Amino acid sequence: MALVRMALGNYRCFARRQDIELRPITVVLGRNNSGKSALVRAPVLIDTGIHTNEPTPFDLDRLGEGLVGRFVDLIHGRRAHGGIEIDLTVEHERYRVRLLATVQNVSRDRYDTQVVSKLELPESDVRLEWELNDPAEPPRYSVTVGNKAQDNVLVPFQGLLPDDTSMFVRDSPLSRDATGRLFSAVFDFWHAFPTVRYFGPFREQPQRRYLLPARMPKELGTTGLHAARILASDTAGRQGELIRRVNQAIADLLPGWTLDLVDGGEVWSLVLRSATGEDFTVNLADAGTGVAQTLPIFVQRALDLVDPPRRPVLEIIEQPELHLHPAAHAGLADLYLAAWQATGVRFLIETHSETFLLRLRRRVAEGLDPDTVAIYFVEHDNGSAEARRIHIDADGNLDYWPTGVFSEDYEETRALARAQWTRRDPRAR
Repeated sequence: MALVRMALGNYRCFARRQDIELRPITVVLGRNNSGKSALVRAPVLIDTGIHTNEPTPFDLDRLGEGLVGRFVDLIHGRRAHGGIEIDLTVEHERYRVRLLATVQNVSRDRYDTQVVSKLELPESDVRLEWELNDPAEPPRYSVTVGNKAQDNVLVPFQGLLPDDTSMFVRDSPLSRDATGRLFSAVFDFWHAFPTVRYFGPFREQPQRRYLLPARMPKELGTTGLHAARILASDTAGRQGELIRRVNQAIADLLPGWTLDLVDGGEVWSLVLRSATGEDFTVNLADAGTGVAQTLPIFVQRALDLVDPPRRPVLEIIEQPELHLHPAAHAGLADLYLAAWQATGVRFLIETHSETFLLRLRRRVAEGLDPDTVAIYFVEHDNGSAEARRIHIDADGNLDYWPTGVFSEDYEETRALARAQWTRRDPRAR
């Protein structure tokens, strides 16, 4: 089960529809402020409209001001009565379901509200269109299921999907067969939509000391806030299986060091311990920033191995290589490939690392199926952003590369050689 395709229209900086094929490893590149983050965060937004009990299309309160702001901020041009279009395809081992939805903003007096103005499930021949009644009243729709149509149908929603526990099921003027067909399609889509994880571009800085939590946190959090607490809980209750796996993963990143927990009773410290045999430790709060930024990444990988996900997972991470030396970037690419192969977790990764991408290309040339990887380059021009697919062949070659991207080393080397030549021969100016 997986989200395999995502299309967005009139969304944030994207005036035109963007079609994104999601592979086990999907990589998004682009210059600063091009629209990369808006693109990779879209599934986080959509998830609040799938896994929810709220009647609004998206539960923006779940995301917080720092991630999305108000709904009108999601509409290209911030038009008060605009809307965004979503086209999603999910795959189950037995079926494939496509869902198209338009979420409309309605500005009334001093407040805005949102309505799912269109909803379509093409495989089941289901279509709903909002009849533009007063949004303060329960929304009514024109509903078409196959060749059966009915107007003025009350359809309460939970998020982006009709609520199959509502009065609509009992009081619908549609036939029982048509109603069942509608909710069967809705359930199939909901069932196949993955759990969405998100790690932002800045992970939590380590503390010098931690209190042992009363219970092990269920998730790391978008900044990796609970990484150390999860390690402490696991060490106290499960003999440290997680930290052993973390140390296996970071062996290449930190040669000569292992991660350890120093037990101080109810207070714990997370330290790096020298592997030379000498009793020398460094509190993680005093270690390099790159180590702290990658700790949640390694802890999540260990968690998935110890407790495999029970549902499909799409994990989104911005700049996994942040503050790491470029020599470690290639190892992160291998880490994500290994995680997909071992646990089935799929990844949507925004990166600035050429080395990360080169390692993926190398693995394809060494035999990895090219369809495992999808690469997109986001560029902003004339007031709108575009996400262009860069295809990769079996030799790891790319069919397109934007001018000036990852060419800095070459340009700087050429300028250096020109300056050196000029110093030797002033006539070459």
